[in-house]
Amino acid sequence: MTRLGTARLCWGLGRWGSSRWGFGRWVCLSLLAALAALAQDRGGALTRSIHDAGLDPTECYRVRDLSIVREDLKLYFTDGYLIFGKPVAGQRLSAVFSGDVEGGDGEVLLLPPNPAERRSLARFTQSPNLDEHFRAALLIFSDETATELLDQIRGEGRGRKASEMGPVLAEQWLPTAANMAESFAPRLVQDLLSPAGRGGRFLFAAIAGKRLGSFDLVYDPRAPDQIFAAQMTEHGGRFAYDIWTSFSGRAVRSGRAERPKAEFSPNRYEIDAALDQDLRLKAKVRVSVTVGAAPQRVFGFAVSRAIRITSGNIDGAPMELLAQPPDPRTPPRADENAIFLAIAPQAIAAGSTHELEFEEEGTVITSPGNGVYFVGARANWYPRAGDTYAVYDLTFRYPKRLTLAATGEQVEDRMDGDWRITRRRTPVGVRVVGFNLGDYERVVSETDGVSIEVYANRRLEPALTARSQDLIIPPVPRGRGARSATTIPNQSSTPDPLARLHAVAADVTASYQYFTGLFGPSPLKHLTVSPIPGAFGQGFPGLLYLSTAAFLDPTERPVELRGASQQVFFSDLMEAHEVAHQWWGNVVTNAGYQDEWLMEALANYSSLLWLEKKKGTRAMEASLEGYRDDLTRVGVSGTPVESAGPITWGFRLESARELDAWRAITYEKGAWIFHMLRRRLGDERFFKMLAELRRRFDGTPISTVAFQTLVQEFRPPRVSESSIDSFFDTWIYSTGIPALSVHTSMKGAAPAIRLTGTVEQSGVDDDFSVEVPVEIQYAKGPPETVWVETSKEPAEFSATLKQAPVRISIPAGTGVLAVKK
Repeated sequence: MTRLGTARLCWGLGRWGSSRWGFGRWVCLSLLAALAALAQDRGGALTRSIHDAGLDPTECYRVRDLSIVREDLKLYFTDGYLIFGKPVAGQRLSAVFSGDVEGGDGEVLLLPPNPAERRSLARFTQSPNLDEHFRAALLIFSDETATELLDQIRGEGRGRKASEMGPVLAEQWLPTAANMAESFAPRLVQDLLSPAGRGGRFLFAAIAGKRLGSFDLVYDPRAPDQIFAAQMTEHGGRFAYDIWTSFSGRAVRSGRAERPKAEFSPNRYEIDAALDQDLRLKAKVRVSVTVGAAPQRVFGFAVSRAIRITSGNIDGAPMELLAQPPDPRTPPRADENAIFLAIAPQAIAAGSTHELEFEEEGTVITSPGNGVYFVGARANWYPRAGDTYAVYDLTFRYPKRLTLAATGEQVEDRMDGDWRITRRRTPVGVRVVGFNLGDYERVVSETDGVSIEVYANRRLEPALTARSQDLIIPPVPRGRGARSATTIPNQSSTPDPLARLHAVAADVTASYQYFTGLFGPSPLKHLTVSPIPGAFGQGFPGLLYLSTAAFLDPTERPVELRGASQQVFFSDLMEAHEVAHQWWGNVVTNAGYQDEWLMEALANYSSLLWLEKKKGTRAMEASLEGYRDDLTRVGVSGTPVESAGPITWGFRLESARELDAWRAITYEKGAWIFHMLRRRLGDERFFKMLAELRRRFDGTPISTVAFQTLVQEFRPPRVSESSIDSFFDTWIYSTGIPALSVHTSMKGAAPAIRLTGTVEQSGVDDDFSVEVPVEIQYAKGPPETVWVETSKEPAEFSATLKQAPVRISIPAGTGVLAVKK
C-alpha cells in the first residue's frame, strides 16, 4: 500500500451538512470544517464576517427564467424565489433558490465531453447527460454570480422584489446557509484577499433534485478538473462521496485557457524537530517557496490533524494563520489532513522567492505496547503544499534509547546527555520525507554504490503475540476413528520479531540491484528500511515502511496471514513493491489523479517481475490468477469488483458499496495491464520501454495519454497503431473481463497442417473487443502464438502449422485477463 502519490491538496471547498438535506462534500476537501481565527487580523475578520453574514431579507426576489452558465455547466432558475446573502467585504457570496411556489422549478444541464465521463455519469444517474429538475439550490461563490443574477433581475426584468418572503426565507435557510458558507470560508477568504483580477474564482451549487435527490455541482477554474458533479451516499453505515463526473472545462479543452498551475512551489525545507520522552513532537519548519505566475498573499498548506501550527512568519514578518479547529466529538487522527492558511501582510510579487517559517507541535507517534512505536503521520507531519520536489535538511532530537530511521543521508549523529541528535539531508529534490523510531536491530549492506540499512524491532508488538493461537483440530463426527474436537496448546515460543531480518535485508538489496539494472540508478544513494505495525507497506524516497509481519517467520505469522497469497505477499512481494517505488512514484510521478494507477501498477508489476526472477514464471502466474479472482469476485453491489469503473477513475473508485474496488483495480488490474502489454510488445521491447519511461519522465509527471504515446513508440511491426489504441480503450478506459473459449479443427499433414478455429467471448458488453493470444504448443520446439481480435460474434482465425500441435489454448488468467468459458 503506497498512496504517497495520491495525496490531494485540492483547495478551498469543504464539508458541510444540513438538517433539511443530506448534503455532501467535495471529496478533495472533505476535511475542512469551520475555520477559527488564530490571529486578530484581516483573515480572521473576514472569517467572522462570513460566519455572521447570513441571508439578506431585503434582497429577496420572485424570479423567472434566470440562468447561470459556466462553460459546460448550465443552471436555470425557471420559477421561484431567490434570496442573496449579506455582503462580506462589499461582495455577496451566497444565494438560495426556492421553487416552493405553484409550478416552481429549476433545471441543471451538464453534458460530459467524452465517452468515459458519460459512462461514469450514467453509472450513477442512469443517463449519460445530466438533465435534472430541482426544487431548491444553495449557492456559494466568489465569482460574479451575484452581479450576473442581479443584472438579469433588475436590468432584464426577470424578477421583482418579494419583501414579504425575505424574512421567511432568511429564517428558514439561515442554519443551512451559515453552515455551508462557514465551511467554505478558507476558499472565500483566499479569494477575497487575492489580488484583484487574478481570476479563478469558484461557484458551488448544492442541488435538491426532484429525481436524483441531493447532489453537488462545482465550477472552479483553479481545480485540476474545473467541473464536477457528485453525491454523498451511504451503505451499511459507511459514507462515501461518489464523483458522478469530473472533467476539464471547455476553455481548457480547446486551449483557450491554460491548465491550472501551482500558485506557489516549495523548493527547500529545513526542519528542526524535537521529540520529548513521551515522543510528543515540537518542530520549527522553514520552507523556501517561489510564487507562481500571479501575485500571492494567501498560502495554503496541509498538515496532520494531530499537529497544531502555533506561529508563522514570512521573511521574518508575522503571518496571520487560519486553521481548522479540532473536532471535540472525535479524537484527531494523525493520518488525516487539516488545511490551514498562512496570510502575508501584503501581496507577494509573482516569481519571487521567500522563506516561510512555522512552529508546530502535536502527538503523531503512538505505541501499541512492548516498546514498539507507530508513526501515524508519515507524509503529513510537517506543512506541505502539493507534491513538488524540494530538498530537505532534517535535524531530530530524540531520546537516546531509541534509533531513528529517516529519509536522507546522515551528516551528523551525536549524543547530548539523555538525547540523541541526528541530522540528515537529501542530495536531490524529493516529494516527501518521513521518519520512524524504535528499539531496532540493524543490518547494513551496499549495492551499486547505494547504502542500504534495514531495521527490525527487537520486541514484538502485543497484537502479534496475542495471535499466536492454539491449534484446534475439528471433530470427526462418525465412522471409524470418530472423535470430538481437540485443542492442542501452542507450545512454541513467542514469535521472533527478528526472524527474517537478514532475509528481508537480502531481498531488499537484491531487488534494488535488479531494478537498477532494469530502470537505471536511483538518484538517492541511501535507503533505509524500517518496520511498522499493521499489514501494509509504504515507500518514501530513501525510506521504506514494511509491515512487522514481513519480519516474522511465515509459520509464526497470525493465522489470518498464513494463506498462500498472504505468505507470498509478506515474504516476497511487499519488499520489492516498496523498493520499486524508489523509481515509480518518487522519480517518475503521475500528472493527475487519473494517472495515479500508473505508479502503483508499475510498482506492483515490478514486484511480480522480481518474484518471477526469484521463484520462476509459475509463481508469478499464480499471483496473477489470484488478482484475476479478486477482480471477478462478485461484490456487495451484485456485480464483479472490476466493474466498479475504469482504472483512470483513481480515487473515484472508492465508494460506500465496493470497499475493495480501488485497491483491486489500481494494483491488481494495473499489474495485469502491464503484463498484457509485455505479451503484446515482447520482452525486449517491453523492458526497453520501461527503461525509456524512467529516463524520459525523470522528475516530469506522466499522464496516461503520454504513456500511451510511449507504448506506441515501442510496438513491434506486427502490432498496428490501432491495436495499441484499442488495448487502451478496452483495458484502461473501460471495464470488463471476458470469459473466453477456443474451438479448433485441423486438416492435412505436416509440414502443411491447416488449422482453423474460432474464439468466443461472453460476460462483457457487445462492444467489448480484445486481442487474445491463442497458444499452440508442440512436442518439440517453442510454442507459437496467434493473436485473435474478439467481438460479440465468434472470431475466426487460421494458421499453417509445420508439425502437429499437442495443445491449443488461451492462457486465460496467466496470459490475458480473462476466465475460461
